[in-house]
Amino acid sequence: MRKTDVQTASDREIMMQTCVRAEGRDLSECGNDSSGMADAQWWRSSVVYQIYPKSFADSDGDGVGDLRGVIGKLDYLQWLGVNVIWLSPFFVSPMVDNGYDIADYYHVDPLFGTNEDFDELVRQAHARGIRVLCDLVINHCSDQHEWFKKACNDPFSDEHGYFIIRHKNQLNNWRSVFGGSVWEPMPGNPDEYYMHVFAKEQPDLNWENPRLRHELYRMINYWLDHGVDGFRVDAITYIKKDQRFESFPADGPDGLVGVAVGSSNQPGIGAFLTEMRQEVFDRRGCLTVAEASDVPYEQLRDYAGPDGFFSMIFEFHYQDPYVDPDNLAWYAVRPWSVEEWKALVFKAQREQQRLGVWSPTHLECHDSARSISRLLPEATYESVTMLATLFFLLRGTPFIYQGQELGMGNATIDDIDQFDDVFTHDQYRVALEAGLSEQDAFRVVSFRSRDNARTPMQWTPGEHAGFTEGQPWLPINRDWQKTNVEVESDDDTSVLWYYKRLIALRMDPRWSSSLSEGLCTPVFEQKENVVAYDRVGADGSVVRVLCNFQHESVSVSLDDKIRVLLSNVGREGTLSGDTLMLEPYEAIVLA
Repeated sequence: MRKTDVQTASDREIMMQTCVRAEGRDLSECGNDSSGMADAQWWRSSVVYQIYPKSFADSDGDGVGDLRGVIGKLDYLQWLGVNVIWLSPFFVSPMVDNGYDIADYYHVDPLFGTNEDFDELVRQAHARGIRVLCDLVINHCSDQHEWFKKACNDPFSDEHGYFIIRHKNQLNNWRSVFGGSVWEPMPGNPDEYYMHVFAKEQPDLNWENPRLRHELYRMINYWLDHGVDGFRVDAITYIKKDQRFESFPADGPDGLVGVAVGSSNQPGIGAFLTEMRQEVFDRRGCLTVAEASDVPYEQLRDYAGPDGFFSMIFEFHYQDPYVDPDNLAWYAVRPWSVEEWKALVFKAQREQQRLGVWSPTHLECHDSARSISRLLPEATYESVTMLATLFFLLRGTPFIYQGQELGMGNATIDDIDQFDDVFTHDQYRVALEAGLSEQDAFRVVSFRSRDNARTPMQWTPGEHAGFTEGQPWLPINRDWQKTNVEVESDDDTSVLWYYKRLIALRMDPRWSSSLSEGLCTPVFEQKENVVAYDRVGADGSVVRVLCNFQHESVSVSLDDKIRVLLSNVGREGTLSGDTLMLEPYEAIVLA
């Protein structure tokens, strides 16, 4: 995706002057122990790039991305300016849930390479000043894990106690996230059932068992010993279950109730999370970023405050404004307005600041549809870069998902059988059961499917978008010939180059007091469809961000913020006058 107006030469000069990342700094000798508060919180001034290894880059032509493919693209990531990468799971897995069903925590799946490939990736990343985060999936494992096999074969084994297992006469009416009962018969023992919050191939681990917990801590330390700088912690609020395992009033025609009612952010979870932090994370000084759903604002400080369980916690209160909070089925899409959504964004910022909480700022991840398809009525250069600016400069650590920096939109898949995601197929069934036609059911799951974010990364305008020499495991998006790294990196008026400028600005030491550590103060809140805020540094510096979230021009007062730091419509230098007429979908950053 490219811009219609040409960016100025002076803008490019500013970008080059401010691109001050850790380029050339070798982190290979850096340990995981913290050395002072500033170093312990290095992540507050970082930019994180999420990699979905299966879809990032294929080095061996089998149609599936791998770790050596990631190694081959580290120079690109260094050029872009990010200084942290987060790798979605690459461990041994039957891939029922694309790697989030782990069968061996200690080994790289042959699909992605070897443990030696991972060690090389860490070395190569550190040599470029890029830190490495791994996904930590410890609410559940795969039913192919050796622990679960032993639990099935021997009810008196230690491993039997690693899982949540109940007699068939003791089951409740909880519904799994992926549909159906959370209870599944134990293979070989029809009188016993195991619990699974997600797919039936993902048995939940029993965190009440101290032996199991310390097995997990040992595994975490193993990867820290291999140079990992931290973890994104998956589905962590589900590890504590209400031990009464009571049934609750049904919330659907199937007679079941959503599993969260008895297994998400339950009382007592803090004891588990405190123990894990003290036993592992505090001792190693690593970054932890929790996926923690169902955490109300009043509990955020416990999770990600100065003495919280984690370094950061993902904010989900405003991610998908079209989702009906009373009906999480994908077909239940509700109308929303920019004003409503703006209020949610600023409420999150105010609450985090009030509580001293730190969070990622993010638009996309492997579990969501593409942001420009979810949040924009039309995807143009201006609207895409406006949305990027709005999120990237909020208080928090920016996270970019692969392809987001190119302006990739939702997938172009024509048939339900082409979707790989287990959740997509479940929601297609739910929509049909709710009475939708096959056409309408396909339309809603196409909009929400997690596979929208999982189509292969688009590197070139050539065959298979340069992702692979073989047949890609998911179809390539049809926009690959114009939306790809090769085309956009050669065009400094592209979305890719705009993201590069955003990263450079975020890391510019001249504005770090404001953009890295400063407070976020909303301005022009009454100006309809304008999302605007000041980032106010402790040194008194102020950076103002103005985003016109509409296809109409609108005027705002200038005050004394007249120096243009970044613009998506070609403005430069200094502005004069008392007012500024923002163009449709304009984003401008002033100081």
